[in-house]
Amino acid sequence: MDHNILYIIGTFIISMVCGFVAIPLIVKFCKKKDLYDHPNQRKVHKCSVPRLGGICFIPSMLISSVIMVTVFNRNVVNHEITISVWSVCFFVSLLLIYGVGLIDDIVSLRPLTKFVVQVVAASLLPAASLYINNMYGFLGIHEIPYWVGAPLTVLIIVFIDNAMNLIDGIDGLSGGLSLIALAGFLVCFAREGVLTYSILIAGLMGVLVSFLYFNLFGDRHRRGLKIFMGDSGSLTLGFILGFLFVKFSMYNPNVMPFRKDSLMLSCTLLAIPIFDVFRIVFVRMMHRKPIFGADKNHIHHKLMRAGFTQHQALATILLLALLFIVVNYLAFDHVYFSLIVVLDIVIWAVFHAVVDVFIRRRGQAVFFKSDDNG
Repeated sequence: MDHNILYIIGTFIISMVCGFVAIPLIVKFCKKKDLYDHPNQRKVHKCSVPRLGGICFIPSMLISSVIMVTVFNRNVVNHEITISVWSVCFFVSLLLIYGVGLIDDIVSLRPLTKFVVQVVAASLLPAASLYINNMYGFLGIHEIPYWVGAPLTVLIIVFIDNAMNLIDGIDGLSGGLSLIALAGFLVCFAREGVLTYSILIAGLMGVLVSFLYFNLFGDRHRRGLKIFMGDSGSLTLGFILGFLFVKFSMYNPNVMPFRKDSLMLSCTLLAIPIFDVFRIVFVRMMHRKPIFGADKNHIHHKLMRAGFTQHQALATILLLALLFIVVNYLAFDHVYFSLIVVLDIVIWAVFHAVVDVFIRRRGQAVFFKSDDNG
């Protein structure tokens, strides 16, 4: 077996073990300090649930990654670890996002405060020369200059970060979609032989698996170990996925050879949260509602109004995410990138049209006007 695969698997297992050890301790701490996500008319859950599950994501990822990188360097002669400027900027920006999410989970922050921190954190990456520099033929556009790519990069990262936060509305959804996307990015980086990113991704996937176990099945334990990831989790996942989107999409011959499917694969892996936010904005504009307002019209809310349970809605959305991946991957060699996006929009529209039929049959409104925080 390839040694790189062993390092990746080892990182995944160590991180998963860290998660299984840490999360019960976090639940106990939340119960002691009364740090709960309490139910109200805007929430799907019916009882108070600890909300700090996401605080173990970064520590578990880093602990497992450092262990494996240390083992790797011991087994490679004359191998030196080099730290680039953008690597430093990435970890600084990641800590900013992680910190603001943790603070928000404990004392609650104004949305504007979180947004400003997101913009600052995202801006550090193009400042360190990490930015989208090629559109790979989308709408006939190929290479783009820094003054276009830099603000586009900030916009993409902030957008994805908020999209993952907004879609975190039912058990396992944000975590499940993140796990699928991370698995896709892991395959993408591993096939190019980029071990560092593969190890980091495997580390995040490991702790995410342990979190999903407690998030989905924790209420079956006698001690009640169910937990939510909170903003410290969803914002962290969103930012890392935004970073991976940019990193894999950026053409840098020093890291990876040119691959014409880079941007398409990045978009495909995050299709559900991207399309969900775009649809929400479009529907709010169509009904003359505030764009930055809140409602219960996300994809998971609609499925539940159509009669799905939380777990059924989760399974349906994850299967739809996998469908996008399969369809786009098979179509890429035969269809232009721009047409693939059109095909995805058609699939998304047809899916919602079918869901709307079920909602109407149950005598409920397709557009739900109640206030909701996403």
